[in-house]
Amino acid sequence: MLEPAKPYRVSWPIALTIVVLVVASTIVVIFLRLESWPAPTARQSTAELERLGKNLRAAFIDIAHLQPRITINDRVYMEQTTLLSELVVLSRQIEVEHELVHTWVGSSKRVKLHGTFIAKAGFDLQQGLSIDVGSNEISVQLPHAQILGVEQQKVDVLEFENGLWNRISGQDIQSEFSVLPQLAWKKAAESGLPAEAEQTLQRQLEERIHTSQPLRLIFKDEKKSE
Repeated sequence: MLEPAKPYRVSWPIALTIVVLVVASTIVVIFLRLESWPAPTARQSTAELERLGKNLRAAFIDIAHLQPRITINDRVYMEQTTLLSELVVLSRQIEVEHELVHTWVGSSKRVKLHGTFIAKAGFDLQQGLSIDVGSNEISVQLPHAQILGVEQQKVDVLEFENGLWNRISGQDIQSEFSVLPQLAWKKAAESGLPAEAEQTLQRQLEERIHTSQPLRLIFKDEKKSE
């Protein structure tokens, strides 16, 4: 009669060796995976930042017709190639009036003018413009917005009265005409047009680049022109 086969038993040293080898192999595989994982992630991150840099370049070409200096993580990516002294962001119609009344020996003359101007607000780029695209934010450094100019559209003469012997002179007219642009410039600055230009530029850039990173405009400390 045949004896039943005895069950095969693996000795503890062999079993322990097998377990150690399996665990070691698993650790090696995990290590290799972790070692190779950041490389494609880093390449993807750099590619994304470069895409943002190109979008910013396109946005400034569209808005200002210039290519600004762009850095990515403090490394120069694009140099400024087009020199432009001013970037006009907003234009607004401004109306002002001024009156001259002068009395001499009981004789009075009077001149009253109404002027219509277009005030332009934006940035003086001669003071510098640079962009840095970082992993956490995009920063655009430029001067504060200011009134860049006022253009006369028309001047209406509302009052023109000569005195009996106190006549309106050519110098009176020239002086009154020269006052109107100054009044228009001051009114535009006091109306908040420069601050609105800064907000408009921020909005225009955000609408064009579509990024998850915050976009921050960093203004230099020059005093705004008035």
